[in-house]
Amino acid sequence: MRYSQYTVVLPLLLLLAVPMVAQTHPTATIALQSVTTSVKPAQLSANSLDSTKNVKATAEELLRLQEDEVKKSSASVEQLRQLYSEGLIARIELENAQQDLAAESAKVETTRSEIAASDRLASEIKKAEELAKTKPALGKPTLLRMNLSNTATILRSSSTANWSIGNLGSIQQFFANRFGHALPTTAIGQSATHDRLGYDHRNAVDVGLNPDSLEGRALISYLQGAGIPFLGFRSAIPGVATGPHIHIGSPSHRLI
Repeated sequence: MRYSQYTVVLPLLLLLAVPMVAQTHPTATIALQSVTTSVKPAQLSANSLDSTKNVKATAEELLRLQEDEVKKSSASVEQLRQLYSEGLIARIELENAQQDLAAESAKVETTRSEIAASDRLASEIKKAEELAKTKPALGKPTLLRMNLSNTATILRSSSTANWSIGNLGSIQQFFANRFGHALPTTAIGQSATHDRLGYDHRNAVDVGLNPDSLEGRALISYLQGAGIPFLGFRSAIPGVATGPHIHIGSPSHRLI
């Protein structure tokens, strides 16, 4: 038997201000905080941290439900295995139960990973709060100017506006409102991939969108309007980019 009613939409690395809804519990949502690019990073970070804690709490409750279902399914598989050995059921019944158990176990691991991602993001938000204490807030979009450098492989902004991960919430809210799903972040702050490539990515975010796609163009347009620095990679570049994506923030520097 399948228990998809306990499946929940939990953005990987959205986690900041995008609503999370259980698939069969549409009323179980987390309220969005109303933010704009003129909000001080420290205020945005505080709201984002609260949202992250709420998301983690919901994920932990989901995990308990999923683990209970895995225990029940494990017991059921053992019973069916015994019945099959006695020739009382068809092999297909046992195999179906085993497949269901494997799927439920995979959901448990996914939720555990999302909880760990919440912890990492909370740490990054706290770092952003400290950064915001020493750097001025991002100015109003209408006061910022940006020039673009467009090559066959890279689309690069020349904005010099201050940026911190604490500003990510407003971008995520824009994207969720525009497209109805989470901003597909692939790295928030430093990651194992950036460690391997040797880049300091602590104050940047990678989004898994081709800059020439519909969603990629919309995101870039928003970043331009807000004066947020970015790089758009159209393809992989050995030693620099593993594939098409949009890097939000100033270009990463090599680690010493």
